[in-house]
Amino acid sequence: MIVHVEGHVARITLNRPEVLNALDSETHRRLADAWEVVQGDTDVRVAVLTGAGTRAFCVGQDLKETAAHTDAVRAVSFGSAGKPGAPRLTDRFDITKPVVARVFGHVLGGGFELAMATDLIVAADDSSFGLPEALRGLVPGAGGVFRLGRQVPPRVALEHLLTGRPMSAERALQFGLVNAVVPREDLDRSVDDLVQAILRAAPLSVRAIKQSFYESQALPLPDAFTRTYVEEERRRQSRDAREGVVAFAEKRDPVWTGS
Repeated sequence: MIVHVEGHVARITLNRPEVLNALDSETHRRLADAWEVVQGDTDVRVAVLTGAGTRAFCVGQDLKETAAHTDAVRAVSFGSAGKPGAPRLTDRFDITKPVVARVFGHVLGGGFELAMATDLIVAADDSSFGLPEALRGLVPGAGGVFRLGRQVPPRVALEHLLTGRPMSAERALQFGLVNAVVPREDLDRSVDDLVQAILRAAPLSVRAIKQSFYESQALPLPDAFTRTYVEEERRRQSRDAREGVVAFAEKRDPVWTGS
């Protein structure tokens, strides 16, 4: 695992290219530490998650490790409770800063579930998404069963869940599962353009928007308007809330302090 913070961006790289960035127990533990950095470091405004090497973003759980431990095979069906690195990003819901997935090649199983748990996905045109768990006698327990049907039409989700068939990058874009599909050589530039666009926005506004977006999804619309959102209360009472308006009136770029 590589975690590199530069400026306002935390770049997290799954670093097991020799096994296509499969997720073993140690990787899960180190990922958990990385999310603590993202959420806890006040300088970090955006996180980018990717994989090392050229063949795969991530092929999911390290099944060789799983096969060696009977308890791991028969562990809790859904979520990460009691597992290394719990709660994992796939069932951790308190990260208020945007997470962008930079994906390419194989995006399979838990790797696909990890990507779906991020906020935005930029994919290379050679990306192939799949949840092959049913072919292994397993279920996509890190959110795949729940998220895929929320992110693409239900029958499309069921087709891929029940058969394990892969989904091409073009099909993923067709259904809005990813934000962009670009040639591999343009992947870094496309991700950086998206990150810079987020960084131009007020950090407290970004956090308030992300939190209120997710927390309101299951609410009736009238209730969404009356709910209290902690991050919005922070933004509303901040200096930055006035800075943006004053900067506009003074015809200058705002200077965000995050306070």
